[in-house]
Amino acid sequence: MKKIGLLEVKGALPLYEHFGHLPTDIVKSDGTIENGNKAHEELDGLIIPGGTLVESETITPELEEEINLINDNDGFIFGMCAGFQILGRQTDVGRNSPVPIIRKGLNLLDVSFKPLINTNRINAEIVDDSTLFTKNLKDTTVNGFHCHTYGQIESKDKNVIYSNIERSNYKYKPERVLSGVSNKKGNILGTTVHCLLDNNPQVVNNILEYIDAVDEYEDIQERNKKLHDRVFHELAVGTNEICVFNRKKPEVPPMIMLMGTGSESGKTFLASGIVGALRQRGIHTYVIKVGPDIRDLSPSLYVNKEKLEDYASIQISNIGWTPLEDVLEQVKNKGYDLVLVEGVMSAATGLLNEKTPYSTVEIARAGNIPVIMVSSVSKGGIETAAIDIKAHIDLLDKLDVDTSAIILNRTYDEKIVNHVSEFLSNKSNVSRENIWSITKAKVENKGRVPEDYLQLETFTQAAMDVVNKDIDVMKIYELAKKPEFRGYLTHEEICKLYKE
Repeated sequence: MKKIGLLEVKGALPLYEHFGHLPTDIVKSDGTIENGNKAHEELDGLIIPGGTLVESETITPELEEEINLINDNDGFIFGMCAGFQILGRQTDVGRNSPVPIIRKGLNLLDVSFKPLINTNRINAEIVDDSTLFTKNLKDTTVNGFHCHTYGQIESKDKNVIYSNIERSNYKYKPERVLSGVSNKKGNILGTTVHCLLDNNPQVVNNILEYIDAVDEYEDIQERNKKLHDRVFHELAVGTNEICVFNRKKPEVPPMIMLMGTGSESGKTFLASGIVGALRQRGIHTYVIKVGPDIRDLSPSLYVNKEKLEDYASIQISNIGWTPLEDVLEQVKNKGYDLVLVEGVMSAATGLLNEKTPYSTVEIARAGNIPVIMVSSVSKGGIETAAIDIKAHIDLLDKLDVDTSAIILNRTYDEKIVNHVSEFLSNKSNVSRENIWSITKAKVENKGRVPEDYLQLETFTQAAMDVVNKDIDVMKIYELAKKPEFRGYLTHEEICKLYKE
């Protein structure tokens, strides 16, 4: 019986994709599988998923030894995104640092990584078929998506895959970039092409042929289903907290949107905390992002153990993945109790652009999705944040968007919070009980958003802690409503309402 390992350690995203339904056994941080035996003694191959493995520094000496022994035994090793970085020589994680911040890899691939953000759906060309993964596939095209912060790859090993991307570092910049590298022996492949195995069965078949398991694939898939069920029901990774979902699932899950008064309002942080807190209460929540930056979804996907679906990115203008009307259809009958939508930048950013839709508020209006308005008090204080929120709610009222709740983020003075909460309740239709104050979270050695140095395990735990302490998350569930697509306003209609 063939066995294929899937690494599940803190910082990993083991269910971010299905990996061709190949994994049959979980590999833990001590290098053992679930039966207690060492990984190299039983596995025919190992898949290392994405996440923040480099930043989280959860590759122990015992695990490193097992990975090396699997390679020595000629087992296959497939590293995806952060898994690719782990297999490489080093990664400069200092995206916002004036000097490089270097994290070492296992040096199984002679590759180094530097910051380059890319979140494209892509087609990629296989240029070398001397690896077990790409056998007989030279000059063929595979497809998937990129979702990475460290996409500038410098290789002295065997370059195997190149992707055609349209955008990088938030700018339109079409180019061909290296996205897959193998060792000389051809049994190790690192790639940034997510869903390479899910979308391209020929690659899966090559792996099965290599381990002589083509006839066992049905059995492997059955064991993979059991693995998926075990992994899915645990909250995040390594918490040992099992979540049970017993509610009757609606055909159309209700939706609610986190909408900010500006960038760095804390939407990503709060989304992961809300998802985790609801999951602890048996509410199965999926998170969707307005716009193309699907990296913002990683903390929530870490907590709720979900695959990043095509409908996880709502298209605005020509950026992002899936139009809202298609998203609303595709989330039907998926087993979600709730869909939480995370807005992009400020609610109104892009609103007056001639391209429509081009803003978060247009998406909320078109889907008739109620809104939780989020504002950080860090820059102008609690009083200024309240005035900013009031101005945003006034605009939303003009556009017929329902503001159902308010979150004041990173507050520091309860008396001032009480004053501004009364002000906001008096000046809007938001009841006082739906205005929440979040105190500043204590997250060691990390930034606030995925652009900064991020460790998924500590970021999400801090988010769940403050949300459980300061927010009535079941009220958020109750405020959500069944979405209904009602079309977009024209540019002329938007401008008229904006000026009123």
